[in-house]
Amino acid sequence: MKEINFKSITEFTEAQNLPEPENPLFTIGQKTLNDQEIEDCVSSNKEFSYTNQFYLISLKRIVSGEILYGRTKYDCSKGTLLFSAPNQMYKVKDIVVSSESWFLAFHEDFIRGEDIQKLIKKYNYFNYNVNEALHLSPKEEATIKSIFKNIETEYQNNQDEFSKDIILTHLEALLKYADRFYKRQFLNRKDINKALFTRFKEVLNEYFENDRFEQEGMPSMEWLAAQLGVSHRYMRDTIKAETGRTAIDQINLFVIEEAKNLLLAPKASISGTAYKLGFEYPQYFSRMFKKKTGITPKEYIESVSMN
Repeated sequence: MKEINFKSITEFTEAQNLPEPENPLFTIGQKTLNDQEIEDCVSSNKEFSYTNQFYLISLKRIVSGEILYGRTKYDCSKGTLLFSAPNQMYKVKDIVVSSESWFLAFHEDFIRGEDIQKLIKKYNYFNYNVNEALHLSPKEEATIKSIFKNIETEYQNNQDEFSKDIILTHLEALLKYADRFYKRQFLNRKDINKALFTRFKEVLNEYFENDRFEQEGMPSMEWLAAQLGVSHRYMRDTIKAETGRTAIDQINLFVIEEAKNLLLAPKASISGTAYKLGFEYPQYFSRMFKKKTGITPKEYIESVSMN
């Protein structure tokens, strides 16, 4: 698989056969492919990965190829908005886009010290995988395109003391709209969300049944997400949308339920239960159990024995 690493925005624009950016830390533009370029893209398209050393937002329409969420294939006939944070690897296979696309690239230094720098950290979608892109309705696509055009107009025509603030204001609006549209996407995928959460619980159970809690401790978010074929941030957001609880909460609930089963088994002990569930010290287990249930493991055993 071919690997590409764009170290600078200038390097990125050169690879796209686009003009050199006026500002090495920021650029925006529209790319239009002619029929020959589209044909060349289709004939040479192979699986590849690429990494940017900057933020990249791109709006494009997927013509062919597959974008998968786990094993579920999504309809990509509508506008697709992709987000990439610095040093995030994208993997693409057999994806062909339409002739028109937009892109916006900016370096961390461009937003350093600005309010938007903190805002971006709040948006998980900058760390979603490529197969977790935002698929826009025609109305949503028109809204995003209008913001791209506003930023482009400011970038090309009004480079003065107000320009950067105006660009950042438009960029902040784009991010807030994207957050709204992503939440809509989660809500509209209830069946998919439910399937992911079901599989999440199955993976946890398999991990427990294979004694991996005892041998390796709690599974990490990254490991769980990898078993589901998604990024850990997407997994967390999907589980929160589906259950109203965080992924960590769901793991803790699983642990508590298994703890109750273990505590009531013949010849069970609190320390043995703690070690079986991956706790290095029994007191840590007892503290968590009481926090989640309101009673200690010993009190739980006694309360069940009395009934």
